[in-house]
Amino acid sequence: MNLITLDFETFYDVGFSLSNLTTEEYIRDERFQIIGVGIKINDGSTKWHSGSREEICKVLKGIDWDQSVLLCHNTLFDGAILSMVFNIHPAIYFDTLSMARAVNGVDVGGSLAFLAQYYELGEKGHEVIDAKGKRLEDFQDHELRRYGMYCKNDVELTYNLYNILSKNFPQKELELIDLTIRMYTQPLLEVDDGLLQVRLEEIRTEKQELLSGLMTRLECEDEECVRKKLASNKQFAELLEELGVTVPMKISPTTGKDTYALAKGDTGFLELCEHEDPFIQELCRVRLGTKSTIEESRIERFLAIGARNKGKLPIPLKYYGAHTGRWAGSDKVNFQNLPSRDVKKKALKNGVIAPMGSKVINCDSSQIEARVLVWLAGQNDVMQWYKEGRDVYSEFASKVYNKPVADITKQERAVGKTCILGLGYGTGATKLQLTLKLMAGVDIDEEESKRLVGVYRELNDKVIELWRDCENALHDIASWPEIKQPYYIGHHQCLLVTPDGIKLPNGLYIKYPKLRLDASESRTKFMYKSRRGEISIWGGSVVENVVQALARIIVGEQMLEVNKKYRPVLTVHDAVVCVVPEQEVESAQEYIMNVMSTPPNWATGLPVTCEADYGDSYGDC
Repeated sequence: MNLITLDFETFYDVGFSLSNLTTEEYIRDERFQIIGVGIKINDGSTKWHSGSREEICKVLKGIDWDQSVLLCHNTLFDGAILSMVFNIHPAIYFDTLSMARAVNGVDVGGSLAFLAQYYELGEKGHEVIDAKGKRLEDFQDHELRRYGMYCKNDVELTYNLYNILSKNFPQKELELIDLTIRMYTQPLLEVDDGLLQVRLEEIRTEKQELLSGLMTRLECEDEECVRKKLASNKQFAELLEELGVTVPMKISPTTGKDTYALAKGDTGFLELCEHEDPFIQELCRVRLGTKSTIEESRIERFLAIGARNKGKLPIPLKYYGAHTGRWAGSDKVNFQNLPSRDVKKKALKNGVIAPMGSKVINCDSSQIEARVLVWLAGQNDVMQWYKEGRDVYSEFASKVYNKPVADITKQERAVGKTCILGLGYGTGATKLQLTLKLMAGVDIDEEESKRLVGVYRELNDKVIELWRDCENALHDIASWPEIKQPYYIGHHQCLLVTPDGIKLPNGLYIKYPKLRLDASESRTKFMYKSRRGEISIWGGSVVENVVQALARIIVGEQMLEVNKKYRPVLTVHDAVVCVVPEQEVESAQEYIMNVMSTPPNWATGLPVTCEADYGDSYGDC
């Protein structure tokens, strides 16, 4: 395979750049223009090519892409240009931006300028700033030569960065980067614009009805009057309370006292914006003065993407989007949280369809975090429940309510499920009480919540030990003793504690940058640096991090195995979505389920299993 390191330079201007458009919107826009491209083949010298689209195309088509690996910094962008503009699809995609996120963690900068400085590779130029608003025909010869030198330098920086990052970089993770980029550059899923148009009209009608109700309730003549009344934190909070909605609160950085968390950037308010009740969503929309509800905006975006891409739906996912390595939504299209419970709102998922002659298969790994937790902790008695295929939620509920599993009610099982999924990482009684009310619709008092926590911790004593082991690991990572050697925590020797963090079985690390023990308050705590400022962490939080990281590695390895026969076109949390030929859908489902019911070699004895279904649309399965 040839290694082709490549970097496109393109026209951008105020209002037309990747800062206010998605990658796909930008490339598909009629204003899009390639100024030039830098290309380096293997370790040869970098060449700068500029000219018309036809001239650039001739240069690119001169490369044997079937025998080439494409390497860029942010390959989602450059790879999309190759695909969308030139219909070129390399054999393999590499990406130094993705690799850097995996190696350094998501809390370290990812720009080429930062990484070049971080690894002492040289300085990235600034000529791109001078190119703002300039089309190819606006450049003078000497300006274009300077821009070419700038681009060639970027290519060399990317190539040299790859040579550093690729040392000991896991092969399977390179394959996952390729798979992730291919979901975007070679999409298979399509948009059912007819179905989405119908739902869009429904939303607009519902919105008008909700607004009329708001105007009546608040005695307003128009929407602007409603917005002004809702702009008051006090009036907005009072209205929420009238509607039976818990008003989100936060600690004021100014006074140090409780205050309303109703600013547009507050987590509590953002959750209200996605409230299951459309009326609450409408309140938030009007308060912010926005034109569309979240669902309305999403449907409009899906329709626009389909229109620009001949019905296809490129899936933008951020490889290593979270601290634990999980994928995250990207490019203003977040497939990680498409509504699925509400029949009407499920239109978004139903509007994502398989191409003609194909079916969509969605295979979801069952309770994978809960299974990994007890396996890692060595909680063999609880793990046996999973191995025997017993209903773990009902089993736990039977311990809580001291009655046979057969007699457990639906609501009691919901309590068991909430406890199993929530208490493994150290959730306390207060949070459990709130979670049960929100997730299971069960209202209990504080004493009962404390009892449930006690039952869980008594039954899962090995899990509690794992919290303590991880707490001790934080002490070592924060201040590594000179004579101490790296050591394993948990069972099965898959997590290695080192001075750099916790090494995972895929060779990557969970890192806690600038970890320190903070004794400034009455209770000491560990803090580490993140993009959002310092974050406190303790043993239970570490357990959550490593369990989620292990679950992600398992699903990732399973995706690669599935890819040997059927290409995954989307992954959401612990699920893998594939498009398969209609005539072999049942055998394909059997194959995918078999793969996702098999643990990796490093996870011997882990009882993984899955559920799968297929249909014409993503929503059907």
